[in-house]
Amino acid sequence: MILCEAVLGSVNEEKFKAMAADYVEIEWHEAFKRIHQKTTRQGRKIGIRLGSEILTKGLRDGDILWQEGQEVIAVQIPACEVIVIDVDKAHREMAYKVCYEIGNKHAALIKGEEELQFITPYNEPTLQLLKKLHGVQARKEVRKLDFDRAVSSTVSSHTH
Repeated sequence: MILCEAVLGSVNEEKFKAMAADYVEIEWHEAFKRIHQKTTRQGRKIGIRLGSEILTKGLRDGDILWQEGQEVIAVQIPACEVIVIDVDKAHREMAYKVCYEIGNKHAALIKGEEELQFITPYNEPTLQLLKKLHGVQARKEVRKLDFDRAVSSTVSSHTH
């Protein structure tokens, strides 16, 4: 088993671009956990034991966990079901309500690409709640979560 104890960089960095990459899939909700036991796409068994900084920073798509010679093992965070929330510009104040409701559920909240757009991991009760808000449109999509755009990235098992 290969033991990975640090993030060494990113596949986007020049020094890693020419290297052969094997990927380990880490679901978005696992990205903020310190310890994992996984198998890469090429069948390598790896153990991941990271420091406590990962609890707030999280793993990112493309993070390199291991390097030997010209080979690396990198993180791939797959797309998942999300709720895309668009707040009507005529009802900007509803952005506060959206943030409150998502925060009350201790869910991750990410800024979307558009002004007054937010993204949160999908669950049906949250989707239905958001659809009832005046001036808010909410829809289910499949996307990669970009935690570099996070407003709040709390990952919790808390439920109501």
